[in-house]
Amino acid sequence: MVRLNRKHPFTIVSPGDSGQSGQSLRVLIADDDRDNATMLATVLTAEGHEVVSALRGDEALELSRLFRPDVLITDVNMPGVSGYALARELRQRHGNLCPLLIGMSGVWTQTSDRLLGEAAGFDHYLIKPYDVKQLLGLLAAFQAQSSKGSAS
Repeated sequence: MVRLNRKHPFTIVSPGDSGQSGQSLRVLIADDDRDNATMLATVLTAEGHEVVSALRGDEALELSRLFRPDVLITDVNMPGVSGYALARELRQRHGNLCPLLIGMSGVWTQTSDRLLGEAAGFDHYLIKPYDVKQLLGLLAAFQAQSSKGSAS
């Protein structure tokens, strides 16, 4: 189910009966393209994750305080606060307890852009259009690693 709050331009998508098993992740999507954010939120919700999306980087930063995501997937070129600045802020704020940070861009696609993403604190940097299966694989690997860590 998608609920849009007209006062705040972000979307909250709650997992329904998706038939998926395993641990659910709390995922924050930051993308100024509403269609991209909605499509990704729909896919991740179908996988059983709890998803919140924001259309501006500064809104995503505030939502990260409220929602406390396990994963942040952000476009790099965002209004308000860039994806790079968002990653830096979350790394500084949370250190080793930072959410998994995944940056994506269709504009900033050079090796130097990826290196800048790594320096900003992204764990992964995807080029748009990216393969959704690749993204789901990153989340599955993160879930597996998190499960091992909590089982110890």
